[in-house]
Amino acid sequence: MGVDALDGRLAARLAELRIERGWSLDELAKRSGISRSTLSRLERAEISPTAALLGRLCAVYERTMSRLLAEVETEPPRLVRAAAQPVWRDQESGFERRSVSPPHPGLRGEVVQGTLRPGADIAYEEPAVPGLEQHIWVMRGAMEITVAGHVYEVRAGDCLRFRLWGDSRFRCLGAAPVRYALLVVLP
Repeated sequence: MGVDALDGRLAARLAELRIERGWSLDELAKRSGISRSTLSRLERAEISPTAALLGRLCAVYERTMSRLLAEVETEPPRLVRAAAQPVWRDQESGFERRSVSPPHPGLRGEVVQGTLRPGADIAYEEPAVPGLEQHIWVMRGAMEITVAGHVYEVRAGDCLRFRLWGDSRFRCLGAAPVRYALLVVLP
């Protein structure tokens, strides 16, 4: 399975983060709950991470997914044209993530566009950054969002706002994809 340039830079950054902490692959496997062999293949860019797997690594490294992806991009410009907005796809889970306003080191907020295809169901065991504020505005379709055991059905035009302290789950409802804007604010 081949990987694109972004996945290659992401693999290298994941390896750097582990090495910066002085962790072996075995130590990272214990901390993340991801097998040593999968971690090794990720760091060698032999496979692309799923959204759930990347979420677990972000939690271990105490980074939002946006911040991690921004670290493998060049310095973001003030204006990001639609054609230049980085898009990351997890084919396995049916999740597509567009960084509408890439994160910037001096700023706490960002805008992401997410799309979940029908049947997509993604669960995160813990937040990458505890206390992360999220606003999810559904633009098309419907989704079920579970935050700390509370289940919300969010439809086109609805907006759900919360601070993320524990597990979360995002599930596409219906036969059509759900498209939503995610506004993220660091604590």
